[in-house]
Amino acid sequence: MLNSRDKNSLNSPIHAMTIDVEDYFHVAALSQVVSPSQWDMQPSRVVNNTQRLLKLFDEKNIKATFFILGWVADKFPDLVRDIDQLGHEIASHGYSHQLIYSQSQSVFREETYRSKEILENLTQKPVLGYRAASYSITKKSLWALDILSELGFTWDSSIFPIYHDNYGIPDTPDQPYLIRTRSGGEIREFPITSAKVLGLSVPAAGGGYFRQFPYPLFRYLFKTASANNTVPKIFYLHPWEIDADQPRFNEASWFSRFRHYTNLDKCENRLTRLIDDFQFGTLSESLDRYQNTETYTNLENALVRLA
Repeated sequence: MLNSRDKNSLNSPIHAMTIDVEDYFHVAALSQVVSPSQWDMQPSRVVNNTQRLLKLFDEKNIKATFFILGWVADKFPDLVRDIDQLGHEIASHGYSHQLIYSQSQSVFREETYRSKEILENLTQKPVLGYRAASYSITKKSLWALDILSELGFTWDSSIFPIYHDNYGIPDTPDQPYLIRTRSGGEIREFPITSAKVLGLSVPAAGGGYFRQFPYPLFRYLFKTASANNTVPKIFYLHPWEIDADQPRFNEASWFSRFRHYTNLDKCENRLTRLIDDFQFGTLSESLDRYQNTETYTNLENALVRLA
């Protein structure tokens, strides 16, 4: 654990504490057994789980960035207002939690605009940040960056610089960079955290990795990714990940159930330990610690560094 002197040092980075506000039945791992047409029939648990996180953050005196799904904001507007009034940062997680590369550009634009408008109407503040469902800005959907910039987003946190079966753009930067889009806009990218281990990029950002890895291993990876706690990095979690009593979809595949249900009962205690071990704030606070050192542009199927 960091002692108070180390944790509050002016030289200690502010890592980004980020929460993707969605319900347990929204996740891609369960999409084969519960469709969007069935969401309204599921008992929602997102409000109580998010309130538990808000209480913990209040006790630990930290502010976080909440990427709120438009579907959730539509159903539970008071939750959005509560998060905002407590001084946390509000960002968009899209509307329907569908993979971007499975959507048309017109549907993505419509849903993203809708989500942004809902959040801005509820908070009466501009919403400048975005995170894609399941990090689904990949080489197949780089066009989404143009649309985000055109809709007024100034930063994104959707690109994971790793290999994965559902997401990731390997060999892209692991620190924030500027993207000049083909449509003439600009957007800053804060990539999801990965650590270099034996030359390989290993996920070190949170979520399922945080629950599945033993806590000392995750702490080591996060510390390694942050260059021995000198460079701000992103941590992420979902409210359902602290809810061991959520309904179970036993008809899902073994692998999907492993991804979704492993160590739900241990997650909140681990989160408390992580907050004690590192200094956290909003994503914008972390991003402001960086000066852009690289600029990229999004081509048809690649991010290309500009000279």
